[in-house]
Amino acid sequence: MLPDNPIRKIVIPVSKNRSARPPIDRAMPAAACREEEIYAALTLGTRDYVRKNGFKSMVLGLSGGIDSALTACIAVDALGRSKVLGVSMPSQFTSGMSRSDAGLLAGNLGIRFLEIPIGIPMKAYRETLAKVFEGLPEDVAEENLQARIRGNILMALSNKFGYLVLTTGNKSEMSVGYCTLYGDMAGGFAVLKDVPKTLVQSLAAFRNRRGPGKPIPDSTLTRPPTAELRPNQFDTDSLPEYPILDGILQAYVEEDQGLDEIAALGYPRATVSRVIRMVDQNEYKRRQGPPGIKITPKAFGRDRRMPLTNRYRP
Repeated sequence: MLPDNPIRKIVIPVSKNRSARPPIDRAMPAAACREEEIYAALTLGTRDYVRKNGFKSMVLGLSGGIDSALTACIAVDALGRSKVLGVSMPSQFTSGMSRSDAGLLAGNLGIRFLEIPIGIPMKAYRETLAKVFEGLPEDVAEENLQARIRGNILMALSNKFGYLVLTTGNKSEMSVGYCTLYGDMAGGFAVLKDVPKTLVQSLAAFRNRRGPGKPIPDSTLTRPPTAELRPNQFDTDSLPEYPILDGILQAYVEEDQGLDEIAALGYPRATVSRVIRMVDQNEYKRRQGPPGIKITPKAFGRDRRMPLTNRYRP
């Protein structure tokens, strides 16, 4: 039988010797710029997550793009260059500039670097699926195979050497599902999960200004974003320009505004409707992604959880 009063009162002793307590420094630090504060939060969050979960090193894919470049910088600043491995996994669609920028970034940061081309496993997949796919044009299926091969390679390195895999996708991509399940979403920690693309660009520029040196190549900062999963592919083939996309996402996701309210801000109504539809349709993807660091008022998976199955979507 349970005792009549199963609740015990726990008394925590409080020292009466106030002089033994360390003094509280009430001096406020000088105001830091927004990018500096956010970068520091991302670095601290990464360091804490890696250490407190028992990992000693991290691995991430280096595409030559700005997202993976910023993630690599944060990883190095969190735990040191000796704890980070960058892996370039070029395909037939990877440009020479992307391969060069990935290697240059790794050299600037002083991290370990591997290049593992995915042409051979991709050829094996094509041959395996040739009969099933016969007569059908190449499409997103072949594109996503490349991303999933890369995810498998990173997870193999994680299993073999005990690295924590860092994913490099940003909040803009996660919002609208511009990412591949079991591909670029495969990993243990999503450093930029709550960082919109336009903020990624600002943080990367800040990291180069802060120094030492300029670890991120200028071409990485300035060229149009591309997944390089097919010839001449750019993010804007599938998405609005990022300043427009991020503005709509902020209004819809973080400020809970609806279609009419967002369109009244000056965004094209058809674009707003399309973005809202993409956000709502990709809740199932976000639910399967790794955890990340909250830096905005409303982070996915923590502050905003919507039903996976519903009838309110258009």
